[in-house]
Amino acid sequence: MDSDAIPSLFASLQIPANHTSVGLSNLVASNAEAKALFHHKRLPEVGWSDVHIQRLLFELSVLDTNCEETVKCQLSSSASAGKFTHRWTGAGEREGRIYSTLVSQRHYGLGHGIGRSGDVMEAQPKAVGSSALLRLALRLILDAVRRGAGLNGNSGKGNQPSGPAANGTLLPVCTGMSIALVLSGLRDRAKKIDGVVSDSKPERNVVLWSRIDQKSCYKAILAAGLKCVVLPTRAHPDTDEVSTDLDALQSALSKYGNEILAVITTTSCFCPRVPDEVDKVAKTIKLWNDERPGAGVSHVINHAYGLQCQATNKLLNRACTIGRVDAIICSTDKNFLVPVGGALILSPDSSVVESISKNYPGRASASPVIDLFITLLSMGLEGYKKVLEERRRLTGLFQSQLERIAEKFGERTLKCPRNTISFGMTLDKLVCVESEQNSDAGVALKEQNKQITKFGSMLFTRCVSGTRVVAKNETKTISGHTFVGFGSSHDSYSHAYMTAACAVGLGEAEMNEFFARLDKSLKDY
Repeated sequence: MDSDAIPSLFASLQIPANHTSVGLSNLVASNAEAKALFHHKRLPEVGWSDVHIQRLLFELSVLDTNCEETVKCQLSSSASAGKFTHRWTGAGEREGRIYSTLVSQRHYGLGHGIGRSGDVMEAQPKAVGSSALLRLALRLILDAVRRGAGLNGNSGKGNQPSGPAANGTLLPVCTGMSIALVLSGLRDRAKKIDGVVSDSKPERNVVLWSRIDQKSCYKAILAAGLKCVVLPTRAHPDTDEVSTDLDALQSALSKYGNEILAVITTTSCFCPRVPDEVDKVAKTIKLWNDERPGAGVSHVINHAYGLQCQATNKLLNRACTIGRVDAIICSTDKNFLVPVGGALILSPDSSVVESISKNYPGRASASPVIDLFITLLSMGLEGYKKVLEERRRLTGLFQSQLERIAEKFGERTLKCPRNTISFGMTLDKLVCVESEQNSDAGVALKEQNKQITKFGSMLFTRCVSGTRVVAKNETKTISGHTFVGFGSSHDSYSHAYMTAACAVGLGEAEMNEFFARLDKSLKDY
């Protein structure tokens, strides 16, 4: 409703002018905040109310076509009235029609999705409201990772290198599928730069992957139609950490040369794995590319839930300053407390983001973007910073409580100072003496691992989720490749252990209850 017309309209209803002015001030303030949001394209300092957010969503919905009524309503009205009363008629095969009123309400009438067949970020003629929501959500999340998480958003003007958050795009898929889409986009970009394939310029179809025992990344590489070369990790001599083997990377670069499309590193991982030394990897790749023409080897960083870690974000800033970084993949659910289903892709290079966006096939679901948009407005910058700060505050308490329980049961915590999200505790004392004395080493190992994994099941039956229990020397074959010591990201890790994470959204009361149940489970076991 036009705020300028309200005084005269309300006066015609005999509502006193002084009463109208009070209510009108609320509307003016709400309109001013919405205008400021579109003008500055930044997170509000303080989060909005639910009513305020819903009002904006419905206004954006009205801007889309074919959103007046559900199909169910049209069917019932046509049976009684035989007349179509809405402004828009749709004669295409996909007109944003929704049968269920409940589904329509869940999506605020935004049924057209985002993007077009040529670009996931492209505006839709029939869905200007949805298009505006997508563009605004991207600007808000970029603001959040810059001013909240501390990633550099420098656009590379002058002699300054571009920061990791200089450019970005949103994808309505999880981390694994996002990795596949990023690799596909980088492959298309490399083909344009390298030109015709020849003996001197072979097709880039090899990805070097610094090993981390999470299935999704490995499967994403294969899903993109690429060959994965698994780089071994290195056990740190002075701690329990498992991390990047830079010598193995250098050897693989020399072996596969111009066949390499990208190197994938990881910054968010389960203990004892710690973030890859992405700054050193970035520098190594840059020096390698500087000596060779063409697109060069790209560097993709799996930063799935790493935005919540200040130290890792600083590492990304340094990597983009001293070396080559092409794309950084961040999960929306793990970092911003929304339902599973979305990813933020960051890059110092705008052409990389463009290639990835244009590589997405068809339109995309708007659901993950709507969830993210609502959450960011609800949080505001102040709320987002508070969530990050609360996690940092709990980290020390989490670690000390795990140390206390480990000592109580004759175990110890894993020394992995470079991983401040996932923490580990040895489970070596869970092994029965009888199993260790078994004359058949193979039988003893199987029995040992069976006992250890049983403890993981015990935790779950006691309503403890998210922990990982890893036995020694387990093997797992994924798409033809056998990983030895699966779970620890190393062929011969010396401990059986369990991990637990101090991640965003965890509250102190929930943390205390987790340790109480862990204590009781170890005692009962």
